[in-house]
Formats: sequence, C-alpha cells, structure tokens
Amino acid sequence: MNIDALKNEWEELNKEYAELESCNGRYIELLEQLHSHQQMCFNEIKHQRYRMNQITASLRQFKGPVPSEDREKVDELHKMTLKRKAQLHEIEQSLPAKSGRYLQIILGDVNVSILNRNDKVRYKDDYEKFKLILNVIGLIMAFFNLIFNYRALELAFIFLLVWYYCTLTIRESILKVNGSRIKGWWRAHHFISTVAAGVLLVWPQGEHWQIFRMQFMYFNVYISIVQYLQFGYQKGLLYRLKALGERHNMDITIEGFHSWMWRGLSFLLPFLFIGYGYQAYNAWTLYKLAYSPPDAPWHVSVMCGLFLLLFVGNMATTLWVVPEKIRERSKERYRLQSMGKSMKLRKEMKNSASDLDLSSGSQAAKLSPTTTTSTSAATATAAATVTAAATQTPADKKEI
Repeated sequence: MNIDALKNEWEELNKEYAELESCNGRYIELLEQLHSHQQMCFNEIKHQRYRMNQITASLRQFKGPVPSEDREKVDELHKMTLKRKAQLHEIEQSLPAKSGRYLQIILGDVNVSILNRNDKVRYKDDYEKFKLILNVIGLIMAFFNLIFNYRALELAFIFLLVWYYCTLTIRESILKVNGSRIKGWWRAHHFISTVAAGVLLVWPQGEHWQIFRMQFMYFNVYISIVQYLQFGYQKGLLYRLKALGERHNMDITIEGFHSWMWRGLSFLLPFLFIGYGYQAYNAWTLYKLAYSPPDAPWHVSVMCGLFLLLFVGNMATTLWVVPEKIRERSKERYRLQSMGKSMKLRKEMKNSASDLDLSSGSQAAKLSPTTTTSTSAATATAAATVTAAATQTPADKKEI
C-alpha cells in the first residue's frame, strides 16, 4: 500500500472522527438536559409532597361527625392522597436515589442508582446467581473440611464466608437503593453473619476450636443444602408471583421465611426450624466451652452471643409470619363458609319461589274453565242486547 492510499484512509478516518465528535457533543448535551430534568423532577416531587401534607393536615378537622356528602368527599380525598403517594414512589424509582450510610462508608459518595429498568432486573438476577454459586462452593468446601483437618483449608473456607457476606451486604444495599424491598432483619442477619465470619477468621487454633470445629462444619453443610433448596424454589415462586402481578420485579430470595412464601414453600418450614435449632445448639455448645477449663479465648463468648442473636431473630421473624398467615387462612375459610351458607340459603329461597309459582300456575289452570264459561255467557248476553237494540223500530226507540 502506497502513501497516497494511507493518506486517503486517514482522511476517511478524520470524517468518521468528526461524526464521533458530533455524536459525543449531542451525548454531553443530552446528559446536561437529563441532569436538569432530574432536578426538576426532584423539585416537583418535593412540591407535591409539601402540598399533600398541607391537604392531609387540613383533612384532620373532618375527623368528627360530618354530613354524608362531605364524608364521601373526605374519603375520596384520602384515597386520592394514597394513590398519589404510590405514584410519586413509582416516579422516584426512575430517578437517582441517595446511597445509604453503609455504601457511603464503603464506596464513598458514589451514585449507585441504575436508571434503566432492564438493567435493574439484570443486576438483581446476577445477585441471585451469585448467591447460588457461592452457596454451592461453600457446601463443597465445608464437606472437604469434614474429611480433611487442614488449617489452610479451614481458613480458606472462613475467608470465603467473610468475603461472601461482605459482598452480599454491599450488593443488597445497592439493590435497596434501586427499589428492592429487603426486610430489615434479613439485612441485619447478613451484617451479623459478616461479624461472625470475621471472628471465626481470627479465632486461634486450639482445643476449644477443635471441639467446636466438626459441629460448625456439619452446621454449614446442612445450612448450605437448605439455602440451595430455598433459593431454587423461591426463584420459581417469585417468577410466578411476578407474572401474576402479586410481587415486585425487584423482590429477591432470602434465607428465611416470608409471607409470600406461604403459597408453595410452606413445606420448607420444618427444615428452617431445624436450622434455627442448630443455631441455638451452637450457642449452647459455645456457652459450655466458654466456662470449661482451660480458659477459653474471647472468640468463644462472642460467637455464643452471635449464634444466640441469629437464633432469636430468625425464630421471631418466622414465628411472626406463620400465625399471621394461619389467621388469614382461617378468615378466608370463614369467609368461604359464609359465602357457601349464603349461596345455599339463596338456592333454597329460589327453589321455594319456584314451587310457589308452580302451585299458583296449577290453581290458575283449575279455575280457567269456569272463567271461560262466564266470559262466554257474558259475551253472548252482550251480543243479544246489541242485536235487540238494532232490530227495534223507531217507535220502540221513542217509547224507550
């Protein structure tokens, strides 16, 4: 290739670069417009909430007895206020949100909002895959630690736990900023687990660790299997509930039990309660180790308290859900029974009305010959009278 051909190629490249510069200029201009529109949206949302608070405060004076017409207007305003709050929340999902304090400490003042909805769902799906893959890796490493008693393998497994829970808390905080409805306890559960994994990492090799080691590894094998089942079944259930419009697109799988899992995942409850019981058993074992000679390191007491805290939190959260769902099911059963009784009563009333109509019809059929005869006689009499009147002479009419 000669120099003239190379020069021509460079000129073509210059034209393409000019197009790139023009495209980049339009992109920067759109970014500036995007930022200004975002600020306008924030200001309008703030204004909407300020006016709504004023209207809500003014509505409080109508708490007492008011005319029925005014009561309907007050109720309508309350409904419209609730609807507007939901609409504003939906608009906020498309705008950048402030990072929480935890993310600001870890990442600094960085905008972690994902504006595209497809990208949000993709990030959530990546979070689910991350949990499943790390859960399988943790199960394999815990199983190998049951077979081989090597300190390096133990430390590798515990370091994996530290990294896993640290990463999980960061990812969940990002999901929270982007609209995921993660309940408070399950986030706290992961923070507590991060602290527990850190304590295990610095727990020195010794007699107390060797006594607790096998029990801890069995616990991790069991929990990994249960969590794998949970994540797999929850993912399918969430997909179905989202298709039905009963769950949010950014809802995620969790280690525990939530109200939406009652339909299809209640069979996992016994396995969860066994896992929670295992946490209590770990706390009891560590409690006994803390007061057994020789003097136990501080790690034993701290791990005892952390396992006890996890047990109490998990049990309380799950037991709060189960009675609530049982009450809802009882109310639903009572409602269905009431509907069944109402339908049965309505059917009986309908049948009795039909029987009454049939009896009335039969009585009318019995009376119909007499009525027909009377009608015929009356008709004949009237006809005879008309005929007689028509045949009278003018003199007869005058006499009459």
